Amino acid sequence: MLSRHLLVLIVPMFVIWAPALAQSSGDGPSHIKTGPIGNRPIDTVAVELAAAAIERDAVTYAALAGVPIASARIALASQLGSIPATDALAREFSARLVGIAFDHEPSPAISVLLTGEEAVEPRTIRAGGIDIPVLFRTGAAASESELIAAIATHQADIRASLSTPPGMGIDSRTGDVVILVSEADARTGIAQLTARFAAMMGVPVRIERATMPSNMAIVGGSRVVGAKVSGGPRYACTTGYAVTDGARGAMLTAAHCPDTLRYVDRDGHVTPLTYLDQWGWGYQDVQVNTSEVPVSPYFFADTAKSLLRPVMARQSRASTRVGDIVCHRGERTGYSCARVIMTNFAPAGDLCGGACLPTWVAVAGPTCLAGDSGAPVFIGTIALGIVKGGTYRADGTCSIYYYMSLDYVPPTWHVLTAIE
Repeated sequence: MLSRHLLVLIVPMFVIWAPALAQSSGDGPSHIKTGPIGNRPIDTVAVELAAAAIERDAVTYAALAGVPIASARIALASQLGSIPATDALAREFSARLVGIAFDHEPSPAISVLLTGEEAVEPRTIRAGGIDIPVLFRTGAAASESELIAAIATHQADIRASLSTPPGMGIDSRTGDVVILVSEADARTGIAQLTARFAAMMGVPVRIERATMPSNMAIVGGSRVVGAKVSGGPRYACTTGYAVTDGARGAMLTAAHCPDTLRYVDRDGHVTPLTYLDQWGWGYQDVQVNTSEVPVSPYFFADTAKSLLRPVMARQSRASTRVGDIVCHRGERTGYSCARVIMTNFAPAGDLCGGACLPTWVAVAGPTCLAGDSGAPVFIGTIALGIVKGGTYRADGTCSIYYYMSLDYVPPTWHVLTAIE
């Protein structure tokens, strides 16, 4: 039996052949690519375009945050609409930047933390139909690049000094390196650990207790199946987004998935997926399995797998901010949305063929369970990444999950969009 501290792989049910998709109500260009869904009759599957997709995400966010749906609509529209402006701020203040955070409540606002004492006057940007205040805080001890360098330089020594290799990340709101230690290591004393690691790293440090993350383990019962060893038991794992190298179509999954897979659609039809290669070191946990059947740039986002969303765009990790709302669709947990809590996160343990680099995006619970690894992470019809792993609290509830940005899809492959 799997430990309750393990999370698992799932299949978001991507598209693998057939005639043209009929579009449901919602906005979006009329020239989006169409394609098949396994062997299912295409007219049984509705397509949820951008307006309908964001509306569903807004309703989910409203329930999460306890805000009116009208406020949630405005918040998500301003989140997406403000990305070009915050990208520009990151370039403008690159030498001083610690982090940019997006706050949804009580009303949308952006905070920018900088090093140095030179004050910056507040600004206002227009996005999502509203004016969003941009507030600057100065005086941070180290920039984002310096914090990342401190993790890279001292990660091995910190890991060696603790009984369990810790997780590490950057708090973009405070300018601290956050070190997530096990309960056993915390008994050494939080104050003592904080002082020791701050002196070692030369940057502000905050120690927090945490259950140790794990890759989302492989379990039976999902939609892509394979064996870890020839003749061994079959396990289920997850497909992610459809990709191409310009000549072949393929599906993404996690690198810790079985190699040779069989895609099983909701009606039980099977399509072989041939193992091509995997990348699972440092900043990647991704595998590519090719298909002789054409793949399509759509994914199921809803729990019931009755509505398809087209991939209309991809968002980089650099454009993703602490406080952003993102969603994922897991085979065990279905569809849910939550907040980004760190964009420079290095999971604990040896989950990346050794230590993980601080390139993973950490998202708050409360919804993740065994069966969710490899799941697509998205907002609306914008693709962000694929789930790698996560942690549970002692009571079994989800603490965080973390995902690999699509920035780290192997360079010979790119995620298909419906407008290419």
